[in-house]
Amino acid sequence: MWRRLELASGLFLDEVHEILQVAFGWTDSHLHQFGSGSRYHGPETEYYLCPYQVEEGEPGVPEEEVRLDEVLADPGDTLCYLYDFGDSWEHVIRLEAVAPWDDTAPAAACLDGRRDGPPEDCGGLGGYELISAAIDPLNPDHSDAVIEFERMYGIEFHADGNGLNPFRIDVIDAELAKRFPPGARPERADPSGDLPGPLEELLSAVRDGYARRELRWLIGAALAGKPDIDIVTAARMVRPYTWVLDRVGDEGIRLTGAGYLPPAHVEAAATELGLLEAWIGKGNRESQTLPVLHLRETATKMGLLRKHRGMLLLTAAGRRLRTDPVSLWWHLAERMPPRSADRCETQAGLIWLLAVAAQWPADPAEIVARTLAGIGWALADGTPLSTLDADRAAWDTRNVLRRLGGLTEDPRHYGAGSPNTDGAAFARAAVSTWPDADKPP
Repeated sequence: MWRRLELASGLFLDEVHEILQVAFGWTDSHLHQFGSGSRYHGPETEYYLCPYQVEEGEPGVPEEEVRLDEVLADPGDTLCYLYDFGDSWEHVIRLEAVAPWDDTAPAAACLDGRRDGPPEDCGGLGGYELISAAIDPLNPDHSDAVIEFERMYGIEFHADGNGLNPFRIDVIDAELAKRFPPGARPERADPSGDLPGPLEELLSAVRDGYARRELRWLIGAALAGKPDIDIVTAARMVRPYTWVLDRVGDEGIRLTGAGYLPPAHVEAAATELGLLEAWIGKGNRESQTLPVLHLRETATKMGLLRKHRGMLLLTAAGRRLRTDPVSLWWHLAERMPPRSADRCETQAGLIWLLAVAAQWPADPAEIVARTLAGIGWALADGTPLSTLDADRAAWDTRNVLRRLGGLTEDPRHYGAGSPNTDGAAFARAAVSTWPDADKPP
């Protein structure tokens, strides 16, 4: 049983692990480990840590820090790979040839191979050969293999339900092309550097290899460059928040019995800030005028406003920042994403900001949904999160960018909009503050 693969030399070992899982039809359900040497169990072999071993604090070099061309350089070089410490699938990866790379080619492709792959938890080589004989009526040991299978596992043998992982190059290549598409590969964040706490925790929470790799790329792009803001741009972007701070003023505003802004203030906000362009209704009741409600709620979550005995008041930060647009802009950036008791919402906001900061070419909700699924989030019935679910989870984060003009609005649908250059600059500022800011986990 073997596979011949064509791989980009710049792949990291965690990516090679993912490729091998696809090539043999496995589901990454067990531990694995790479070893640099002629054989896996050898005194000269140098081992690299899989994510679980890193989390357990084992000493050594994490596989995600090791490039393939660091361990395979010349034809004949070998690298060992062990998958499932119980079934013990031991591989020897041998470099056959080195050729110039075409940047338009996928980073991984299957060229050839032999035999179907073994299913998970089949009992190792013995179980693999037993199943191979049991599903092949032409095998001379077929009848004995079926009897032995039923004796060992205590269940009736059915070839369809207990078969091997079919070896089909077209299926393998289709999956590899999806995970490692052609074109320039984004740079990783420096894996040996210290990431901001929230990003380190987010990255460690992702279990799916594809989602983890995509998130690393996103972090690398989002952390690149130093954000800056000029006073004219800052004043334009923070105007809605400056307006509400000035409206509340030193005296504050008495809220209605239900805790909302009185109609006069709602009408003023809707009219003077142009908040009814993507909204319907009279714009005089805050509970029915979501753009105004969301502006006040995000200003509160960002530490600019507070409620006290039925009054809406400025916080100390709100009083200090109402006449300083640049400092207000940075204050908002430092508190992104808005605090939430819901961990999924916080993680969704972090990912959404990273996508905007990195100027991700697709809808940020797509990568938010994939990353949340890679962490393990799903709906109550186990259904994977959709892009709509991801957008809802990042709702507060998107609302702040919307009020700052960081989204180009779709006038037909409130809440719809794509990030623009102002949004990307603000998101980069938020990312740059994470090492020092007191961010939620």
